[in-house]
Amino acid sequence: MSTETYELKAETRERVGKGSSRELRRNGLIPAVIYGDKQSPLAIAISTKDVTQRIHAGGFKTTVATIDVNGEKIKVLPKDYQLDPVRDFTMHVDFLRVSGNTNVVVEVPVHFINEEKSPGIKIGGVLNVVRHAVELHALAGNIPDALTADLSGLKVGDSVHISNIKLPKGTSPVITDRDFTIATIATPAGGLKEDEAETSAE
Repeated sequence: MSTETYELKAETRERVGKGSSRELRRNGLIPAVIYGDKQSPLAIAISTKDVTQRIHAGGFKTTVATIDVNGEKIKVLPKDYQLDPVRDFTMHVDFLRVSGNTNVVVEVPVHFINEEKSPGIKIGGVLNVVRHAVELHALAGNIPDALTADLSGLKVGDSVHISNIKLPKGTSPVITDRDFTIATIATPAGGLKEDEAETSAE
């Protein structure tokens, strides 16, 4: 579970709009909004450097943070952010106000383990990842860092479905109408290594 948390300092924004946003960015700040929890949206400005570091560290959208707005501490979950398409710096961030019991939808990455225990991969099969992340319903205080897909025993043509992954307690997939595929062991374009296929069959 993602127990790591961090704090960002922010100040309220009196003015909104393109002109004030440009002025903020010149001063090393970016505009952001805190919304949700049946309260009015709160326009804030936060340090570009601090937020960009957090985004590049990974797990940004699955880690609950505390934002100190002029001394008031607000628990939030980052929901979205915009990067400048040319210069790759953060332009804007949306934060959702949460408590530990808030039900949220988060995109959780999938980690694959035991590739060396997959007979299909041993003979040259290729792990074809269909979903690098899965959208889950989870409590804000109980968001998993990642889901684990075990490839042990999988042969060429086998698939990993969401039903094969042990979901942490209190979480459920957003897609419920089918047992969707996470990854498959596929035949490579050049075909399998025949020698190894024969060896592994002996």
